[in-house]
Amino acid sequence: MATFCGIIAILMWGLLAVLSVYSADIPPFQLLFVCFAVSCSLVVIKRLVKKEPVLRKPHLTPRQWAVAIGGLFGFHFCYFLALRFAPPIEASLIGYLWPLLLGVAVANAHQRYFAFAGGIFGFIGCGILVTGGEGVNFKSEFVLGYSLALACAFIWSGYSWFMSRTNSHVEDIGWISGAVAVLALVAHLLLEESHWQFSYQAWVSAIMLGLGPVGGAFYLWDAGLKFGNKALLASLSFATPVISSIALYVFGMSALSAAVGLAIAFILVGALMSNALPALFMRFVVLKRNI
Repeated sequence: MATFCGIIAILMWGLLAVLSVYSADIPPFQLLFVCFAVSCSLVVIKRLVKKEPVLRKPHLTPRQWAVAIGGLFGFHFCYFLALRFAPPIEASLIGYLWPLLLGVAVANAHQRYFAFAGGIFGFIGCGILVTGGEGVNFKSEFVLGYSLALACAFIWSGYSWFMSRTNSHVEDIGWISGAVAVLALVAHLLLEESHWQFSYQAWVSAIMLGLGPVGGAFYLWDAGLKFGNKALLASLSFATPVISSIALYVFGMSALSAAVGLAIAFILVGALMSNALPALFMRFVVLKRNI
């Protein structure tokens, strides 16, 4: 069940692009504030419905507070700046290194080489999809943006690895979301022009982002990493851009290309290499010893 929660989170992230299009009029950090405010409210609503204490003390150490807030806010902060200082294709591709990093981090000793090899296949699949099968053109003048995108990959993989090993409660994501919402509001007031008159469509999309990709998904991801199959979830995370491409096609925002099928093939091969081959290898080793 926990692994299924993680898979739902990945599916939610695949809808990020569609909902972002509909909420494009809202400045990034202002949108982030709305999303994390909605995310925080999910726990409040749940506790009110169940008649539980709303302000129940979080089970977080100072280190867990720092890593969790730094992970959620730091990732989005670096991501927004990366898109500002580098072309989106190259920035997105570098950012998609995080499933590879996470897969290697959560793998057992005998799985690590398989996880790395499978991650390479998954990353190639992402690269084919993000670039449309065309080449990428890295330029020295965008090194700051590339560095920020690489920071995104390390921040999110590090956050995911750390949270998978903590004994915090999944509901503590609500407290963390509240803290991130405050930081996002501060960033918005400092870096963006503030106004709140947006279309009904933009507000609905922002709320849906908070319920899903930029809010509710974090609870599911936390549960999946803590109690589910971490290696499998890391491998399946490469499918996020595939899901995004299909969602954009379903909503009439883009066309599907042959790159989607090729990307799926690479991602599936990578997932099999990371998760099935280690078990087969261990069986072969055991069988060889018994002969």
